[in-house]
Amino acid sequence: MKQTYCNPLDLGYRYQHMKEGPRVAGFREGADPTLVYFKGKYYLFVSMSAGFWYSEDLLDWNFHADPDLLIYDYAPDVRQVGGHLYFCASRKGRNCPILRTADPLTEPFTEVSAPFAFWDPDLFCDDDGRVYFYWGCSNIAPIYGVELDPNTMTPIGEKQELIFGNETILGYERPGNNGIVDREASVLYQSMKQFYDPKTGKLNLPPQMANIPGLSVESLTAMFNAIGKPYIEGAFMTKHDGLYYLQYACPGTQYNTYADGVYTSRSPLGPFVRQASNPFSAKPGGFITGAGHGSTIADIYGNWWHASTMRISVNYDFERRVGLFPAGFDKDGVLYCNQNFADYPHRIPAGKFDAASQQPEWMLLSYKKPVTASSTAENSSPELAVNEDCRSWWSAAGAEPGEWLCADLGKESDVRAIQVNMADEKLVVDFPADSYGDDRKTRHIETRPQISHYTVETSVNGADWTTRETVARECSNGYYEYAGGIRARYVRVTGGELPYGQPLRISGLRVFGNGEGPKPAQAEAAGARVDALDATITWKHIENAQGCNVRYGVAPDKLYLSWLVYDADEVTLSTLTAGQEYYVCVDSFNENGITPGKTFKLEG
Repeated sequence: MKQTYCNPLDLGYRYQHMKEGPRVAGFREGADPTLVYFKGKYYLFVSMSAGFWYSEDLLDWNFHADPDLLIYDYAPDVRQVGGHLYFCASRKGRNCPILRTADPLTEPFTEVSAPFAFWDPDLFCDDDGRVYFYWGCSNIAPIYGVELDPNTMTPIGEKQELIFGNETILGYERPGNNGIVDREASVLYQSMKQFYDPKTGKLNLPPQMANIPGLSVESLTAMFNAIGKPYIEGAFMTKHDGLYYLQYACPGTQYNTYADGVYTSRSPLGPFVRQASNPFSAKPGGFITGAGHGSTIADIYGNWWHASTMRISVNYDFERRVGLFPAGFDKDGVLYCNQNFADYPHRIPAGKFDAASQQPEWMLLSYKKPVTASSTAENSSPELAVNEDCRSWWSAAGAEPGEWLCADLGKESDVRAIQVNMADEKLVVDFPADSYGDDRKTRHIETRPQISHYTVETSVNGADWTTRETVARECSNGYYEYAGGIRARYVRVTGGELPYGQPLRISGLRVFGNGEGPKPAQAEAAGARVDALDATITWKHIENAQGCNVRYGVAPDKLYLSWLVYDADEVTLSTLTAGQEYYVCVDSFNENGITPGKTFKLEG
């Protein structure tokens, strides 16, 4: 029985096919997860999935197809109110339905109301039975909240403005990789700048673009002028010990700094005060980055978990995956996630545990190890499969079954888990025009299962092979656990028939286990602020280290933020809050384990 998981979660992410004029892209997407426990099961609803997943233990997930459940409406929110599970999602230009069911596996969702148009919704039922609703996804408007009648699911009173962007004070809200704002990198900027009149400050759109459903010329102009401002979106409310924690995502899903922040209040509609330790969920470094737009719930043992969105964003900005992170509230009521080594295997205990102290179950054995392949496409390289970057990959030269990739761990090793991360590239599949289901007729969700066939083999000598996995399922991030351990030096993945006849492409052949050598020396680190929102942390080079994990936070006992760094002796922390004190600890690591560093106060 599986006891661990590894981010990104091993789910059957569905293919999306976009056609926006000359821009055509095919990619797998899963994002904006809402995790809920309802009548003995965990349910996971994810954007653009044409269904949902359910689990008994947060480890093994089963997919339930539901192609009639508003599948082209983004950011599904699912909450329990009474004996029903309520569902709603986002659409522009028309009222959004709120649906419910008493059993999502056996009964359809039926409409309760369609109160108004909203984006990125969150329904919250308080302990007293009163219901509140939060929404917003914009770089020009805030997160809103309003009370709803629990019987009719229609508003009571006026909406309240709750959270605004504040990127001049909050480093983590700055849009751009590593907090570096680049207007030219914006798709909206590139597509609209030709229509912009700097004299009037307005867009002069041609007639065919002036009637986009849900987007007026005025709103597009406002969006254009706000490029460089953070998107404030993805609200989610959690109540703990009488305090309301209103969570929100920023600055944009396509950035490595995509994160979730949190404000607190004694009332569900505020006023809200920003938590000093922010963002509470962020993963700016490592194999896969991003940890924004999510949900926070308690499991059956009282442990807290945060599910959120992780980015690939190569073929398309919305090429994304789902991550799951242990979370909690400390003795001072501070909401946090433990995202140290968050894309390594982690155990989900069958009982109560301390989220803050959880460590990776095993370390990475395959980083930058020698790799061979049956063939390699032009402008590709086998080394890209072991460089700990999901945004680059090895591709076979041909699409015939039998292409393979093999990692050499350098010696016979104690292997405990293998993760095989597949990649898509320049995928173009044509579909009938009427099958593009969104309002703009630009997106086709593939509801037919796209099966990946491949095998995973291991060997101690490169000649005698043992088949460990024969895979035939929807699988882009397959994770295979060998808790008892297997001895292996070589790990080989051989492709069979793959979705749409693509070549075998692997962005991460990641082998985990127990190294059998010495841990690295302790990092000798120092750091200072370079401005209000950024700090540079440096450390002396450590010969036998793969890298360092930089933990930081607002107090020595609240180092809740982390930034995983490979093959470098410095990092710039770009997620700081102006005027806030910080403490830092740099932990060195290699395949043999982690050496904790010394905590110091950030200067400047």
